[in-house]
Amino acid sequence: MSHGTGPAGVREVAAVFGSKPVRPDPEWERGFAADLREKHAREELLDLFARFRSGESAFERMMRRVLVRAMAKSVGDELTVEANVVLKHPETMEFGDKVFLGAQCMIQGRFDGSCKIGNHVWIGPQAYFDARCLVLEDYVGWGPGGKVLGSAHTGEPVEDPIIATPLVIKPVVIGFGADIGTNAVILPGVRVGANAIIGAGAVVNHDVPDYAIAAGVPARVLRDRRDK
Repeated sequence: MSHGTGPAGVREVAAVFGSKPVRPDPEWERGFAADLREKHAREELLDLFARFRSGESAFERMMRRVLVRAMAKSVGDELTVEANVVLKHPETMEFGDKVFLGAQCMIQGRFDGSCKIGNHVWIGPQAYFDARCLVLEDYVGWGPGGKVLGSAHTGEPVEDPIIATPLVIKPVVIGFGADIGTNAVILPGVRVGANAIIGAGAVVNHDVPDYAIAAGVPARVLRDRRDK
């Protein structure tokens, strides 16, 4: 049922993902994941995950959820892992309750890194995360194709190929309730404030305050959402 009025063809409908309560996962799923973790090496679990990566059936979706629970540092209830999701170093990752990982998204961790994804986080298809030191707080919405770059090469000494120079890893934090637009890019060391909005296609190279709306290349703050 629609709510409100507007131009022809425009509708306002109730939120679905962000408003539903969390349903606890069955205990047998947790037990199954624990058993897999105990009996299989990390490489074997990754191979099992690859077998079920592309399927769309309820069974294959369940197996992806179970295997991520077996591989990750921690996983809450109601994790959704859509088809062709790629996780590098899942043992460094923490997922809260009701996290949605859209089709073909990639989370690239590092063996000594950390990636914390909070509760009720929705990540759109084809998103990419350089998740060597990454935090997505609760209720973050991440548009399709959005990207995080959490590291960069120093480029020094200049006579060396850039990819051969040291890598600098900087934390990226996306605050509570923030919304990241389609194809936006968040650069190393950036904090996006709580309840901020980042416009589609923006390139964010500096911190964004709470409740700000920022857009452009490079992104600049347009206004505070609380201003009338």
